[in-house]
Amino acid sequence: MTNPIHSSTSLIGTASAQPKKGRGHGRVTLADVAQHAGVTTMTVSRFLRSPERVARDTATHIQQALQVTGYSPNLQAGSLASGRSQAVAVIVPNIAHSIFADTLHGLGAGLQLAGLHMIVSSTGYSLAQEEQQVRTMLGWAPAAIVLTGRMHLPATQLLLMAAQQRGTPVVEIWDQSPQGEAHAFQQIGFDHARVGALMAQALAERGYLQLVFMDSGVEEDFRAHERAQGFLAKAASLGLEAKHLHAAMGEPVEQGGQCFAAWHAQQGSAQPIRCGMGFANDLLATGALLQAQRLRCRMPKEMGLLGFGDFPVGRYCQGGLSTMHIDGERIGQACAEYISQRLSSHGLSVTDQPSQIVLQPRLLWRGF
Repeated sequence: MTNPIHSSTSLIGTASAQPKKGRGHGRVTLADVAQHAGVTTMTVSRFLRSPERVARDTATHIQQALQVTGYSPNLQAGSLASGRSQAVAVIVPNIAHSIFADTLHGLGAGLQLAGLHMIVSSTGYSLAQEEQQVRTMLGWAPAAIVLTGRMHLPATQLLLMAAQQRGTPVVEIWDQSPQGEAHAFQQIGFDHARVGALMAQALAERGYLQLVFMDSGVEEDFRAHERAQGFLAKAASLGLEAKHLHAAMGEPVEQGGQCFAAWHAQQGSAQPIRCGMGFANDLLATGALLQAQRLRCRMPKEMGLLGFGDFPVGRYCQGGLSTMHIDGERIGQACAEYISQRLSSHGLSVTDQPSQIVLQPRLLWRGF
């Protein structure tokens, strides 16, 4: 039962509405809000945690007091008191990519339901940058740590292991260790080498006799490189000719087109062989598709392209771009569910073993 409201006078526009700053640090305190709302600090705290548990009239007065005083919670103080903040550190390679944006959307929505918030950082596919970001994030005593991929520098691995031993959940998303390979942290994603093999198998089943994979030009895009290796290994096992192309660094649509044009020129005037081409991502594939159309390649009869990621641009290309669709939002949701469950059970105990949640990509054929 909530405490009674001592005053029904509107707080907006009155002299008494001016916040009294906390001594020494200049911040509005929970006590300031409670005084303005005419309730106890416990009631304000309850409202901030679970608004639905506070009577409607009381909640209205507290909401007005929050607006007038400009109160914001002191997360540093909270983390010092509890040893853990309400922030989840999330590190992704590229915030601009739609697939990672979808993951952040699903993760953020799920964490919000648990009263948690994200601090997001982008590595630009740099493991050295990831180490710096992990070290900085740990200084804020995060409730959990989420990283993209399982490849880390030794120093980063030590930091993460120490955090996990202190009870902080660590989750690796968008990746999965191959069967038989040990993994130290919870993983939510899929085996990229296996996906690459599925891409090669799918093109072979369409009747393409020569296979090509256009890899990312980003040296530390390890997941793309693993898809390439899986693709080439499957082609070899099927007895098909296979070639490994490397796009240059730079804007990926442009580089995909240039890489495709260079490869096409090397084919010369020889009788064309039905060729299936897989790509590290849909942006490279889009560049190749546009270039193939300019060169009047007969698609999909003589050439089939298969991207990765189901980026929006591929859906609107003339003829459509076939691709591997990843439910990035579901990866984020599953991550939020795992973190919420772990925190509700007071983190990761020393007897718990990290597991894998597999969310396999789905093949989408377009233009066939």
